[in-house]
Amino acid sequence: MQKNIFLYAFVFAALIALYLAVSSSRNMQGLENEVSRLREREAQWKDSLTQSRLETLDMQYFSLANNDEALAYFEDLPLEDPSAYVMDRLLETNEQSGDNPLVPYEGMESDFKINKIKVLNHKWILADFSDGSYWGELLIEYELGEDLGARFTPMAHLLYTRSGQ
Repeated sequence: MQKNIFLYAFVFAALIALYLAVSSSRNMQGLENEVSRLREREAQWKDSLTQSRLETLDMQYFSLANNDEALAYFEDLPLEDPSAYVMDRLLETNEQSGDNPLVPYEGMESDFKINKIKVLNHKWILADFSDGSYWGELLIEYELGEDLGARFTPMAHLLYTRSGQ
């Protein structure tokens, strides 16, 4: 009788060991599949990140901050961030009542004001303007004097038509 109990205990322990071995093997295979799936996603994310970095560098190509020759123009002026200074001076033109004097159109829904600004280099600015319903863009030439006064001259402009009308 005692011999049978040991035999049953041995068989029971062997079945448990077999179950644990098969279960851990399946579990290990599942984990390996998950790791390979995550590695594929990581490679896709790295490709996506590289593409985003290239697009960002491409967008920053026409930027005062990345143009050493244009920044050399500001060396004699006491400015920490020439781009921010120029943008501030341009936004001050919005403070006048009525349309911004640099925008050659009359606002239809409200007054045309400059919204977004991109300082391209030491001479040119791209600006977006809107009255809330209509919008357009300006190419502006600017010049900073030694007294840090800014003079803006619109060079080209366009007004987008509203679609559906």
